[in-house]
Amino acid sequence: MRARLNALLCLAALAGLTLASPDAFAQKYNGRGHAPTIDAVRPPAPKGPRGDGGYRGPRGGGRGVAVPGIIMTVPAMLPPGGGRFIDDGSAEDNPRPARRSQRAARRGTSSAPPPGERRFVPDEVVIEVASSVNARQIDALQRRHRLTRIESRTNQLSGTTMFRWRIPDRRSVAAVVRALEADRIVASAQPNYLFTLQQNETKTAGDPAQYELAKLHITEAHALSEGDGVRVAVIDSGVDATHPELAGSVVESFDTLETPVTPHKHGTAIAGLIAAHGRLMGAAPKARILAVRAFDPAGVRATGTTFDILKGLDWAATHDARVINMSFAGPSDPAIHRSLAAAHAKGIVLVAAAGNAGPKSPPLYPAADANVIAVTATGADDSLFAQSNRGRHIAVAAPGTQLLVAIPDGGYELSSGTSYAAAEVSGVVALMLARDGKLSPGKVRAILQATAKDLGPKGRDALFGAGLVDAHAALVAEDAPALAATPPGVERITAETR
Repeated sequence: MRARLNALLCLAALAGLTLASPDAFAQKYNGRGHAPTIDAVRPPAPKGPRGDGGYRGPRGGGRGVAVPGIIMTVPAMLPPGGGRFIDDGSAEDNPRPARRSQRAARRGTSSAPPPGERRFVPDEVVIEVASSVNARQIDALQRRHRLTRIESRTNQLSGTTMFRWRIPDRRSVAAVVRALEADRIVASAQPNYLFTLQQNETKTAGDPAQYELAKLHITEAHALSEGDGVRVAVIDSGVDATHPELAGSVVESFDTLETPVTPHKHGTAIAGLIAAHGRLMGAAPKARILAVRAFDPAGVRATGTTFDILKGLDWAATHDARVINMSFAGPSDPAIHRSLAAAHAKGIVLVAAAGNAGPKSPPLYPAADANVIAVTATGADDSLFAQSNRGRHIAVAAPGTQLLVAIPDGGYELSSGTSYAAAEVSGVVALMLARDGKLSPGKVRAILQATAKDLGPKGRDALFGAGLVDAHAALVAEDAPALAATPPGVERITAETR
C-alpha cells in the first residue's frame, strides 16, 4: 500500500497536482469557503465509461483519481475564475451562477403550468429579465425563442423588466416556458394566468338597509376613525367615479387595458363598500380610492391576466397605497407572489377575497398567499356564504351575502360574494391605519384576528378563520400578539417552491 501511495505522489508531482491529508487541508482552509477543492473525500471510483477507472467530476469537469483519505486540489477542473464543486453537482462561488429559474429547471421544478391547469391565455407568456439587460439582448432573446412582443413594463416592486410576448405558432405555453427558463438572461417565465372577479348573485332593487354596518360595528368605529386620507387601491374592473356614493373619493385612476374605459358593476360596488358616503355608508367613507382597472369589463365574470395585475400592483405601490384590495381569484402565480411579497415588505396591507368556488375547491390566489389577508363571506345570520372557499388560510370573515351595493349610472342592487366581504375588511384596515399609521401588515392581521367574533367551531377554523371582523374592537385594541407562523395546512409560497 505504501509503495502504491508513493507512486501516486510521484505521479501527482509530475502532473503539477497537490496532495494533502484531510487534517492538513482542513487546517489551512477551514472557514474560508473559497478554496478550489473537491469538497468530499471520494470513495474508490467505479470504472468510468472508458474503462479506465477514472472519476469524472461534476458536470463533466475533467477526471481525478480517488484515493481513500486523500483530498486532491485540481485547479484544472474548476470553472473559469475558480469555484467550489459540491456533491449535488452545482458550482458555488462561480462568478456567473445559474439564475433562479435555471436552477429550478434543473431540479425538476418549473413555472410551466401544471397538468390540467387551463386558467391562462393560451398563446402568451410573461417574461422577467434584469433591468440591466439591454435592447439588443432582448431582441436576440425574442428571435431565439420565436416570440412576438406585445408590451413591456419596468416593475418598481421587483426592480426588473416584465414582458408579455405572444407565441405566434402552435407551440404550447408549457414548452415555451421551459425553454425560456433555460435561457441565461431570463430571470423568470410563466403563463399569463387568468383571474376572475368574485361576484355571484345579483338582484335589482331591494331593502336599502345595510345590515353589515351593525355586524361590523361600523357606526361605533366611525366615532374614532373614518379612514381620513388613507389610500386604498382597488385592483378590479372600471369604477364609476361619478357615482354620488363616490363623489370626491377616487383621487387617481390607472388603466392597464387597451380597451375603452367602461365603468363596471363589480369595481364600482367594491369602491363603494370601502368609501361610499351618500345613501350608503362605506366602511371608511373618508378613505381615498386608487382605481386600477385590470379586468376586462365585458360581463359579470370579468377576467384579468397576470401581466395586467402586475402592472396594477406596481402602480399602486408607487402611488402610496396603504391597502390593496384584490376581490378576484385564480391559480397560484409566481410573478404575482413576488410582487405581493415586495408590497408587503413596503408596509402595504394586502386583502383578498377567499373565492366563490365552494367547499371542494383547492385554495385560490392571491387569498392563499401568505402575505395576504384572506376574507370569507357571511350572511345576516352569521352563516357562511354557501359558495365560499374553505381552508386554513382563511384569516377573517365579513358580511358578503345580499348586500346593497352601488353600480354604474347612479344605480344600486343587491349582490353577494366574497369580493364584497374583502372590500369591507379593506375599509376597516383603512380605519385602523388612519388611527395609527405605524401599524405593520403583520400587526394589522394580528389585531383583526385577535378582536374578531368567533364563529363556527371554537377557535380559528377553515370556515370562518378567526371569525367576524369587529371594526370598533380593532380600533380600541391596545395590543395584539403577532402571529408567530402560518397556521398548519396553509401553503406558504416562496421562490423556491414555485
